Amino acid sequence: MMDLHKRVRIIEGDITKQDVEAIVNAANNSLLGGGGVDGAIHRAAGKQLLEECRHLGGCETGKAKITKGYKLPASFVVHTVGPIWRGGNSNEAELLASAYINSLQLARNYNVKTIAFPSISTGAYAYPLEAAASVALSSIIDFVKENDLPEIIYMVCFSSHIAEIYNKTLNHLFQS
Repeated sequence: MMDLHKRVRIIEGDITKQDVEAIVNAANNSLLGGGGVDGAIHRAAGKQLLEECRHLGGCETGKAKITKGYKLPASFVVHTVGPIWRGGNSNEAELLASAYINSLQLARNYNVKTIAFPSISTGAYAYPLEAAASVALSSIIDFVKENDLPEIIYMVCFSSHIAEIYNKTLNHLFQS
C-alpha cells in the first residue's frame, strides 16, 4: 500500500479544474445546484449535470451519489451533503465524517484512482474550518489505511488560508 503521505495531499486551487478521475461536490439536499463549490461545479460541467441530478431524487445529509462529469476534466462528480453547523451538538461531526467516507466508498466502487475534495460544509453551512479539517482528514486517513482505492486523495483548498489550516491539521495527524 502506498505511503499515506503520498496518498493524501493538500493543494490550493479550483476544484473544477483538477485533473482527477472524480471531484466531490459539496451539494445541498436537492442536488440541483446552489452557491459556492456546488454552483461552480454545475456551471463548469454544463446543463447535462443538472439534468442527470434531477433524476437522482436528492441526497440525505452524510450520504453521496455519483454522476458523470460532463464538461469537467473529471469523469465523475460525487455529490455529498455535509451538515449545517448548529453549534456542534447535532451530530455534525458524525455527519461530516459520513459525507467523506460515503464519497470515498462510492469512488472506490467505481474504481476511481484519483479524487479531489473541497472543504465540505465550511462555506454557507458555517462549519468551523479547523474542526472541519480535523474531521475531514481523520476520516480520509482512516479510510486510506483500509482501502487501496482511491490511490490519491486531494483536498483542494480555495485559498492559501484554508490550505494552511489543512496542511497544519494533516501534519498534526501524521505526527500523532
